[in-house]
Amino acid sequence: MNDKLVANELPIMDLNNSQTGCCPKFEPDKWDEKKFVFDNLLFAKASTKSFLFIPLNYGKVMAKSMRFIKASKATDPDSNLILSRDVSRWRLDHYFKVSKEVAGMKMVRLSGTYITKVFDAPHKDIPKLIFKLEDYITEQGYQMTTQYSFYTTCPYCAETYGHNYIVLFGQIE
Repeated sequence: MNDKLVANELPIMDLNNSQTGCCPKFEPDKWDEKKFVFDNLLFAKASTKSFLFIPLNYGKVMAKSMRFIKASKATDPDSNLILSRDVSRWRLDHYFKVSKEVAGMKMVRLSGTYITKVFDAPHKDIPKLIFKLEDYITEQGYQMTTQYSFYTTCPYCAETYGHNYIVLFGQIE
């Protein structure tokens, strides 16, 4: 694992490197088994309804959130990072990394140290992958307190690229 701790510095994503015109091609080596520090990193927050952890209005919430972010000219030029967190069986929160405040959205700042692990797996495997992340963090001598998922591409782009990369972020004490 890379132990270099740099506050608020995430890998730059080439948003123009897209074969689909949608999601950029993801580079897993930049994210796998890394340690990141967030120091009041700015995010716009939205929530989707879920039924037993299955998102129900995901597409609608994503589209609406992106309209607000673009209208506020708050798109992060180096990233399309959206962290998702299951709050309960009935709600999923999404955190969009932004460059400034977004009108019409709740703003939050995240702080803490996070260890990441990249998986190439279907969404249905998330519960198993979270256990693998937790085991990895424990092997590193830490305890995970909170977990976020970064779905690096939409389903269409995942199929086009032949990979469904998911970055799991585990916040550590």
